Amino acid sequence: MRVLLDTNILIHREANRILNQDIGNLFGWFDKLHYEKCVHPLSLTEIERYQDEKIVDTIKTKIQNYSLLKTVAPEYPEIEEIRKKYDRNDNDKIDTELLKEVFAKRVDYLVTEDRKIHQKAFDLGINGRVFSIDSFLEKVTAENPDLAEYKTLSVKKEYFGNIDINDDFFDSFRRDYPEFDKWFNSKADEIAYICRSDKGQIVAFLYVKVEREDENYSDISPTFDKKKRLKIGTFKVVSNGYKLGERFLKIIFDNALRNKVDEVYVTLFDYTEDQERLMGLLTDWGFSYHGEKHTPAGNEQVFTKNFNPIPDATHPKITYPFIDKNRRYFIVPIYPEYHTELFPDSILNNESPDDFIENQPHRNAIQKVYISRSYYKDLNPGDIIVFYRTGGRYKGVVTTIGIVEDAITDINSEEDFISLCRKRSVFTDEELSNYWNYNPRNRPFIVNFLYLYSFPKRPNLQSLIDMGVIRDTSSVPRGFEEITQDQFDLILGASNTDESFIIN
Repeated sequence: MRVLLDTNILIHREANRILNQDIGNLFGWFDKLHYEKCVHPLSLTEIERYQDEKIVDTIKTKIQNYSLLKTVAPEYPEIEEIRKKYDRNDNDKIDTELLKEVFAKRVDYLVTEDRKIHQKAFDLGINGRVFSIDSFLEKVTAENPDLAEYKTLSVKKEYFGNIDINDDFFDSFRRDYPEFDKWFNSKADEIAYICRSDKGQIVAFLYVKVEREDENYSDISPTFDKKKRLKIGTFKVVSNGYKLGERFLKIIFDNALRNKVDEVYVTLFDYTEDQERLMGLLTDWGFSYHGEKHTPAGNEQVFTKNFNPIPDATHPKITYPFIDKNRRYFIVPIYPEYHTELFPDSILNNESPDDFIENQPHRNAIQKVYISRSYYKDLNPGDIIVFYRTGGRYKGVVTTIGIVEDAITDINSEEDFISLCRKRSVFTDEELSNYWNYNPRNRPFIVNFLYLYSFPKRPNLQSLIDMGVIRDTSSVPRGFEEITQDQFDLILGASNTDESFIIN
């Protein structure tokens, strides 16, 4: 396999400075999989323009570690259209040249953190071969679980005072915030969320704080209105293919709902690689730029997310975790052997949490995949799904709510099916292949959905029959079965659901 690397990936890898852990993980996988690391000649031109001469000299001396493309791909009409639509300067033109190599299939993949390149790739229909660092690590971890150097363990709450402040994980914070150690030690008796590898390495860390309406925001401009807020105080996730970013976002949103805040906010420097990636993750999930915070270390950008939104059914990620009550509702089955793998927060009382300590990408992701052969396929963004864990009259229970992002019913090949499912489904590639080929006359389709909520109490099949949600034991859902809003309300009441995420 040949992987083309964007210029910024090269700079982050070879720059004579503190290395990004994500880059180290990325190149470790290149070596394990014996992928050929390729560089476009125009990337060398970009590097020559870089302001730091030491970095330029360092990269020049190490360029022999890469395969320099000796020829460039020809022009295509589709590429010309991309140029007309997007390219405004030399950097844009170079980015399109990189994409042209992927489009021409002269390289297998492109790895880039540039969001504009990803949008171009989507327009060209090659987004399945253009990856961010995180999405590439997702892919190779899911495809090669036996080659992973370590497993990540489930998220735990921990006192600051029990966490080793000298761990290398915190070096980037010390670099950006001179007072970090002093601040960290002052929080000794407060709680953080932390995730470690099975080797004890810290791979993710989160601290959130509720702030009241009388909080002083004089250092933020424009100033905040008086609201109850949740501040994301410290948030860092090492890209390792396990979707920890989404797992920690779910924790943030759960905290915001639990504390009934009006807004969530975060402040970020825009010149560090870690925080640029975090900024991209947050904006994908509905955070938007507010202004600046003025600090002795320099100005930070302030991003906010409204927690009193009008749900957007067509783009449910933007207004997640809220749903519009005036939508369609469906109940759908999921087998016990896959249930808790896909929904670890919906674990049953008779299941052991010890069986779900090691993280997998599909466990952590908010965005998940459901595979179905249901004859009913007409699902729309914003539709609400209730998942029924099969098991009979007393062991079959409803456990989880999801929101439909889209349904993909037109899948051309087994290869496309596996590619679309792999990162966010509970199935192995072999299982996916078997599922695709089981009945050629009725190929499966895919529903991309957002995991939203786990019921505190799980009504069983008998309760659902008594409430009139399901007619009898012979009428349990075998595919997507539509239910009424009144039936959904009955499930909410019987499950003791906190309905603060439901907007009328």
